[in-house]
Parts: sequence; structure tokens; C-alpha cells
Amino acid sequence: MSRARRLAAAVLALLAAAPAPAAALVAELSQREIAVTTGFTGAELLVFGAKETAPADLIVVVRGPALPFVVRQKTRIAGIWVNGASEIFNTAPTFYAVASTRPLAEILPESERERLRLGLDALPLRPEGPRDEPAFRDALIALKTEAGLYRQDDDGVTLVGERLFHARIFLPPTVIPGPYRVDVLAVQDQRIVAARDIALVVRRVGTSAEIWRFAHEQPWLYGFGAVLVAALAGWTGSVLFRRG
Repeated sequence: MSRARRLAAAVLALLAAAPAPAAALVAELSQREIAVTTGFTGAELLVFGAKETAPADLIVVVRGPALPFVVRQKTRIAGIWVNGASEIFNTAPTFYAVASTRPLAEILPESERERLRLGLDALPLRPEGPRDEPAFRDALIALKTEAGLYRQDDDGVTLVGERLFHARIFLPPTVIPGPYRVDVLAVQDQRIVAARDIALVVRRVGTSAEIWRFAHEQPWLYGFGAVLVAALAGWTGSVLFRRG
């Protein structure tokens, strides 16, 4: 925490020394790269910086890479739950978190939130098929939210004094590696007066990276090896219990 405070103080000093147009907003991350290992349990990202002394709301958005996501509807047949209708969302963000000083609806008008894709309601989640049932979209958001991959925190940005601010964003263990983007927006009178965007990388390293690479480059061998290991583990367990 002391390191973060020193960095925030350095940002404040930079803000004071910078020319007026560039001094509207300064933002930085506690880390620009997050390493995912086999023992990865998640990571907390600290977004901090300084703004002008004029009253302004702040919004912090963290977006992960977009990948296809399938939502399946469960149907009960003869007392058994089976997969029913499904929808494919081709461009669903794998991670999305937005934090602000107060509710987004009080900071920006709906049209601006829709344009900037701010808030879970404004995410452009469109299914691939001709059907556009809201239930599938709601289910996707609910599943991602339950997994900690989608989050909206209406008081997640904390102001310290008149100029400093910080927000804490937690990335769960299930985050997908890839390029991430962090946007910091300063809003005054329902108008964005300053913005900063920062690149963030989530990267697999060590044994985790090797296993992932092997699974994607040699899927048949990986699958055969996984089945073989499971079978050997089951056989070993049966032998041990039989002896007991």
C-alpha cells in the first residue's frame, strides 16, 4: 500500500507540473502485466491517479478480450434436465468491470452510456442467430457476474481529497489471458472532460503456459493423456483401497 501511495504522490506531482490541457487527468495501474501461473488465485488491480480540482465524477472501465460464448437453455424432459435452445454470442467480453464515483445513470445520459458501452445494460451483446430473446442475454450476464467476470460498482472509485482517486478491480482466477484495456473517464455536467486509456496484459507463465500451449497445439494428444492419467489414477486408487 505504501508503494501505491508513493506512486500516487508522483502522479500528483506530475499533474502539478504538466501544462493545463494535459493536466486534466493522470492515471496509472499498480501493474501493467498480470502473470497467470498454475497456482493463480486471482489478482487485485489498483487504478489510481489525479484529476483537476474542479468537481468531476470518475469512471473506470476494464475490458478483456472478446470471445464467442454459448448460452444454453435447460429443459426438463421426463424428470431429466437436458440442453434445449441455445444462442451464440460472438463478441462477448471475457471480462468487464466498471467502477464509478456514483451510479452511472446520474453521471451520463443514456445515449452517451450506450455509445461508450458503459454499464452492463449497455454492453453490445447480440446473438448470432435470428432470435434476439432478452432471456439469453440476461442469462449470459448473470453467468458472467456469478463467476466474477462481470461487475458494476456504483461507488467503486474513491476520491482522496480534491485531486487523488483510486479504484480496486479484482480479476478472478478464471480470467482469460490476453490484451486488456483500462479506460479512465472524468465527467463534469454530464460531459466527458478528460480520458485516459491504459493497456494491461494478462499472460500465462511457467507450467500453466506450457500446458495451455500443448493443449491447443496437440489437442488429441492432450485429450488422450488426460484420459490415461485419469484411468491410472482410478486404477491406483482401487489397488490402494483393495489393500486397505
